[in-house]
Amino acid sequence: MKDFTKAFFPKIPIGDVAMVVNGGTPKSKVAEYWGGDVQWLTPKDMGRMESREISKTPRTITQAGLKGSSARLVPAGSVILSTRAPIGHLAINTVPMAFNQGCRAIITSDKLDPVYLYYFLYMSRDLLNDLGSGTTFKELSATNLKSVKIPFPPLEEQKRIVAVLDAAFEGLARARAHVEANLQNAQELFESYIENHIANLEQHALVPLEELSEVVSGYSFSSGDFDSDNPIQSIKITNVGLKQFVETDTAKLPIEYLSEFSRFSIPHGSIVIALTRTIISGGLKVAIVPESFSGALLNQRVAALKVSNNDTLRDFLYLFLGSSFVVKYVQEKANTLMQPNLSINDLKKLPVPKVCDDQQKKLVESATNLRKRVFDLIEQYQSTMQDLDDLRQSLLQKAFAGELT
Repeated sequence: MKDFTKAFFPKIPIGDVAMVVNGGTPKSKVAEYWGGDVQWLTPKDMGRMESREISKTPRTITQAGLKGSSARLVPAGSVILSTRAPIGHLAINTVPMAFNQGCRAIITSDKLDPVYLYYFLYMSRDLLNDLGSGTTFKELSATNLKSVKIPFPPLEEQKRIVAVLDAAFEGLARARAHVEANLQNAQELFESYIENHIANLEQHALVPLEELSEVVSGYSFSSGDFDSDNPIQSIKITNVGLKQFVETDTAKLPIEYLSEFSRFSIPHGSIVIALTRTIISGGLKVAIVPESFSGALLNQRVAALKVSNNDTLRDFLYLFLGSSFVVKYVQEKANTLMQPNLSINDLKKLPVPKVCDDQQKKLVESATNLRKRVFDLIEQYQSTMQDLDDLRQSLLQKAFAGELT
């Protein structure tokens, strides 16, 4: 067998061995253009793909839509590339397909294997982005795409490289799936620990949340009060994520509001809870106010628990609010006619296990120690996943440098 271990591959522009086709979108208000038998792909659709091949798209167009627009039908086996918003998504269509103006298709000649081209473009996404231009968003022009030079060995060697990469990437995918499963298990271990300990506490007497902490509801500031140039931070519902505080710099209030609305000033370390769309992804939208937002004014549809002067109680309540017990309570109380809303009164009445300070401290310390061990595992798994991604890129670089055995 010929040894290609250190082969030299001449480089030629893609435009010399393939045709680049632009996309288009039929007029959205013409009903007869939509819902037909022509598959029609967009960058958004490509971003949701889990494999390189696609045969069915979320939206379709009719033959009339194809004829009445700049959309083009390309044959199966073409390589479709998103060339704006963003540049770099890739797909190989297994049926004839059209696509919007955010994509370009590359129809290969019989001298260029489409999967070989796919792998090359996958490796070259940084280069493709660098070739994009534009002020609002970057776009890779057909001219620049055609000019990209691809290593061009004989077709037989292209197919050999594809076979080696397919086998290697299949192994990497299995390894990544194993790491992701371990990562999920590590996260679930911590959640399960908290759930079990909270369940054990439910045998204690239950008291309303307002007996343990001051519960504050936000003020209904008008939209005209906010300006990114103002000096005073506010805490809006968009700042409260799923067990994380989302920092922003756009919703700020005038300096004089500090004294006028001082009762809505929230110290860092307080717990904030979204009262609208309270539950997402099966969990409560709850977060701890960071030091960078200390003294921020609380906006409407957000509640705060002012427990920053008692770290043990704060951490205990934060753990409790993340439990399924609280999620169930909110689901029972929330008004879901339009979007889930929890009233401030129902939050104040939330039943909380009344346990002594020592028990609270013991639970918090156990959770903190376990969280550290779990987070150490998560960091290891994330590092391994990055190593796998780096290995993938290294294999691609070796393949197109003629160094793949």
